[in-house]
Amino acid sequence: MSQSHILVVDDEPDIRDLVREILEDEGYRVSVAENGEAARAAFARGAPDLVLLDIWMPDVDGITLLREWSSGDGPDCPVVVMSGHGTVETAIEATRLGAHDFVQKPISLARLLAIVGQALESGRRKPKSIAPQAAPAASEPIGTSAVMQVLRGKAEQAAQHDLPVLITGEKGCGRENLARFIHKRSARPGDFVMLDHGELAGEDCRPYLLGSAVGGHPRTGLFERARGGTLFIPDLQDLPAAAARIIHQVLESGNFVPEGGGPERLDCRLIASGCSGLQQRAQKNEILQQLYYLLNVLPLQVPPLRERPEDVPDLVRFYAEWFPNRENLPYRTFSVAAQNRLRNHSWPGNIRELRNLVQRMLVLGGDGEVSVAEVEEALRQSPTELAGAANERPPLFDLPLREAREQFERDYLVFKLREAGGSVGKLADAVGMERTHLYRKLRSLGVDPKKAGGEP
Repeated sequence: MSQSHILVVDDEPDIRDLVREILEDEGYRVSVAENGEAARAAFARGAPDLVLLDIWMPDVDGITLLREWSSGDGPDCPVVVMSGHGTVETAIEATRLGAHDFVQKPISLARLLAIVGQALESGRRKPKSIAPQAAPAASEPIGTSAVMQVLRGKAEQAAQHDLPVLITGEKGCGRENLARFIHKRSARPGDFVMLDHGELAGEDCRPYLLGSAVGGHPRTGLFERARGGTLFIPDLQDLPAAAARIIHQVLESGNFVPEGGGPERLDCRLIASGCSGLQQRAQKNEILQQLYYLLNVLPLQVPPLRERPEDVPDLVRFYAEWFPNRENLPYRTFSVAAQNRLRNHSWPGNIRELRNLVQRMLVLGGDGEVSVAEVEEALRQSPTELAGAANERPPLFDLPLREAREQFERDYLVFKLREAGGSVGKLADAVGMERTHLYRKLRSLGVDPKKAGGEP
């Protein structure tokens, strides 16, 4: 009988014991872990041949563990994810991160043994030198547009230094992908470790960030896990105040102190990301402002997809090939008309929206080439551009209506005046206003036509 080693990770003792007994009766060698930290410790003692991983655990959820392992610091073995409260989104995320299968509890004996057998066979066929891949993103920013070529060059320059990097841009535009690109191009041998905002929601986030040597279960903190590598802090503007203060203190001092331990030297590259209006938000939040100036040493800005439509066909082809290779979805090409329609979409959700749209069309679409009619239908089912834009709150939305209207009118008229070469007459024709009324409007808004129009 097989002597394959299986690790069962589940916080429910009854389920752990039951699964262990079943598998041991079948001749497998079984280890158990009651939570995420115990699972990490188990791998430190030796990687198993298969992991049965629960999603919901008190310290670290299964998806977070799977994400860590898929980034290269975990096992080279199949992982079967289990959950009593599974959703389609969770299943897709688990599969996307490299899970062999996703099953819901309770699991029948026959199904459990069948899945274990299939997963172990899959692991035996898989070359051990091939590690699980990360989320479905390219190894570097994709695109041949001029703006992306410049961005790639700046990222490669930043990778040669250990200075902090701050990446800004709209949600879904590829900030994490750019951070991973910088890490891979750097000389640091350690791992790429990403802060999980879900771990900061509790009353005390210190053990997660700094680690703890108190109690019977020592915990390795985020700064220690990133030692020798890169620590990525996504969505800087969403950090709770307590976590922001701890991170600021560590960056200022260059040291961190685990609970119950002594001071440790900070030894990791810091990359943070934030929304497009991060600087404006920082001006209203003292601790965020302090972090912003500490991290904004090498600033990089990722342009939204709507500003580089020439990159859309490259992205579509990439994901149309990635999903069939990774998730065994049917391969379909996109017609030229379909690609052209996607080029002209405004992409409020940026690359994330495009990736999800391609995946949905491969899962739910028919056979053969993707037509423009299919694309139109898919876009109608996507969030509207207005809803997507609402995710990136425009600064005008924080002003009273009267001030917002005046600000818009001022910006609009200055822009049109420059187009008109500073000529108020041409401006009046362009905006459809009588010249006397236009002069009065410009004066009320504090706009000097000679200065605003670019005249000497």
